Amino acid sequence: MRPHKHPPASDFVLERVLYALSDSIRLDIVRRLAGVEAATCGELDGGRPKSTVSHHFKVLRESGLVFTENSGTIHMNSLRRIDIDARFPGLLDAILAQHPVSVFEAATPAK
Repeated sequence: MRPHKHPPASDFVLERVLYALSDSIRLDIVRRLAGVEAATCGELDGGRPKSTVSHHFKVLRESGLVFTENSGTIHMNSLRRIDIDARFPGLLDAILAQHPVSVFEAATPAK
């Protein structure tokens, strides 16, 4: 399995980051990653088709928001929080504070 390409923090572009976060699925992936050290694609896919999830992770990686590492046949994803905060201080905090409820959690009935 070939490694994924990740831009260096110095190449992060605000418009790409905001575009990546403009989609509710990608925003939810980022929100969920903000609460954990790392997660697999399967833990973050919300039951969506693999091709759809792959596209969303590609957009997140290319924007610099997510780092994906191959571990055998599993892709482990983590939020590049330190890099994003260094390049755009306060951006993630401001965006994540406005979206406290996950799309997946909102769709799940309370028990």
